Amino acid sequence: MAKLNKFIIEKQVSAFRRNNGFSSSEPITLKSLLLKLNVLTIFRPLSENFSGMCLKDSSGHRFMLINSAHPRGRQHFTIAHELYHLFIEEKPTPHKCNPGNNKDYVEMCADTFASYLLMPESGICQLIPENELKDKNISIATVLKLEHYFSVSRSALLFRLLNIGIINEKTRSQLASIGVKYSARCFGYDTALYEEANEGLVIGDFGEKARNLFEQEKISESHYIELLRKINIDGTQKNEDCAGC
Repeated sequence: MAKLNKFIIEKQVSAFRRNNGFSSSEPITLKSLLLKLNVLTIFRPLSENFSGMCLKDSSGHRFMLINSAHPRGRQHFTIAHELYHLFIEEKPTPHKCNPGNNKDYVEMCADTFASYLLMPESGICQLIPENELKDKNISIATVLKLEHYFSVSRSALLFRLLNIGIINEKTRSQLASIGVKYSARCFGYDTALYEEANEGLVIGDFGEKARNLFEQEKISESHYIELLRKINIDGTQKNEDCAGC
């Protein structure tokens, strides 16, 4: 297996952030980014070991499927992982992804890309008190602040802190043993980051394209309704819900 070149991935992340209008340290709002990049994204409940998948056709159309049965923070990592396949990998092929649970070289690259993209080192360091950085003794309060600022899971954050040398394995293990939702509630944080979310959500212009085809009389009304149902929209609702459309 080829050796993972983290410097190349750092360069890829830097270019990706710059090309999409993000600084080197700010958090990324993934739903807005997917809309901007015109990646049709559908959230559906899938099996536990199926985090997501993506497709890219010869015309450049991009599609992503994300497991809505996973916690929101884990979904965010999966999305960033799939962005690597869609925008960085030279010749992506459709496959089932389960970030963090494989040894395949390309998948490891995608995991590393996702980690660097979602949790930039400079952004992390800005939020950690100087005394905690100096002593490498990160408090649970700081961990909570970081995971909510970057909208990532506890495990993803702790491994990122470990990999950039801010904590050691002993500290990572100790922090990982603390109840995630319990600690969030104790410090006044919403627990939505750690819960299932987005079932049935569709991001992209699928509905708009279907509507245009119908208005141009290229597809029938029944075909239009069928297309909308594919993204969980009831196309049979009448004028009172569609006034001004």
